[in-house]
Amino acid sequence: MIYNDRQQQIAEKIDGEPQIRNWKNWRWQLKHSIKSLEKFEEVTGIKFNEKEREALYKTFDKFPLSITPYYLSLINKKSFRNDPVFKQAFGGIEELTTLSSELADPLSEDSDSPVEGITHRYPDRVLFHVSNICSMYCRHCTRKRKVGDIDYVPSRNQLKKGIEYIKNTPHVRDVLLSGGDPLMLPDEKLDWLLAEIYAIPHVEIIRIGTRMPVVLPYRITDKLVSILKKYQPLWINTHFNHPNEITASAKEALAKLADGGFPLGNQSVLLADVNDCPRIMKSLVHKLVQNRVRPYYLYQCDLSEGLSHFRTPIGKGIEIMESLVGHTSGFARPTYVIDAPGGGGKIPVMPNYIISWSTNKVVLRNYEGVITTYKEPDSYEQKMCDRDCNNCNLDLNLKEIDESDAIGIERLLGDTDDVISLVPEDNERILRREHETGQD
Repeated sequence: MIYNDRQQQIAEKIDGEPQIRNWKNWRWQLKHSIKSLEKFEEVTGIKFNEKEREALYKTFDKFPLSITPYYLSLINKKSFRNDPVFKQAFGGIEELTTLSSELADPLSEDSDSPVEGITHRYPDRVLFHVSNICSMYCRHCTRKRKVGDIDYVPSRNQLKKGIEYIKNTPHVRDVLLSGGDPLMLPDEKLDWLLAEIYAIPHVEIIRIGTRMPVVLPYRITDKLVSILKKYQPLWINTHFNHPNEITASAKEALAKLADGGFPLGNQSVLLADVNDCPRIMKSLVHKLVQNRVRPYYLYQCDLSEGLSHFRTPIGKGIEIMESLVGHTSGFARPTYVIDAPGGGGKIPVMPNYIISWSTNKVVLRNYEGVITTYKEPDSYEQKMCDRDCNNCNLDLNLKEIDESDAIGIERLLGDTDDVISLVPEDNERILRREHETGQD
């Protein structure tokens, strides 16, 4: 095994004796996670003044500290205040600043929870919270209200409530295991959970969202991969935010997963002074695809409490997307999204490439600024769709007919009924109209 000097020094300081032989044991890493300011200073040699220490104590009292020795070893001690790993892992007094626009649950996940552990927001898929524990507590976490709650490690009986909900909801075809980190579950419990979900006939795919390849790559063991392989199709999304996180150990973990046959995606969060730079983001997506990971989402930082120092203007995200579209491979570009406050779901945000259009022509521009036109077809005739799929004359050959009703914009675009507008429930004009006409 090859280790760098920084890892050797950290391992020796943790227990006061050489422990480098255990460095790649993920349980050893968890056992020796850095969870106090004093331990952080002792292991890294970084010292804070009394004013800083007092502020940090207040911060960690509200938002706990936990850093794996591995991730700690990635911090550049000579310039730690500017280091992207330090900023994601350590935190500061700025986390105690809560703006009026920030919420404990900005995405209303709890409001969309029909049973304990399940968030059901989109029609055909659910998010299954299987643990609140992570191997490291990211300072930008959207679930800061939950992560680190050691009192919530769900038992099998608690997990069964979510499993039963999925069983009893036949239009759920996609289950995303999230948390915390699902891979914090012991192998045996994870095996049992996946088997239960896999056995549900209408579940087509299972997904796992994990940051283990980033902060604790040694968790990706051969045994874990052999367990996961039993439940294909299983998709795995990880969470690299900066190219410095793609180390030799991270590459080894990703290779094990890719060789195991799992489609890999990555969800980054746009973070001020961490990755809000077109060059950094381009380097990140290039390194990801080199390691068989497709960039999936670039998230605008959520309106969670204490994250204002991490948030960038949306214009910065647009600028980054401008630097990627046309400038690198299509599969190396993530979708830039805002997870709408209040539970509206992910809204894609892109640069505007349509300049104008008329009844028969669209004017567009490309990444170079070249302006061109696309001629619309003259002979296209709109097919009226009454959503009677069983009697459709298109060559669908569907084994199972989707009989779900259209909602939202899809409903306006379709021809299912005569609805011509979607009106907010508390629209003042409509309420006044109903009052004047005597409608209830």
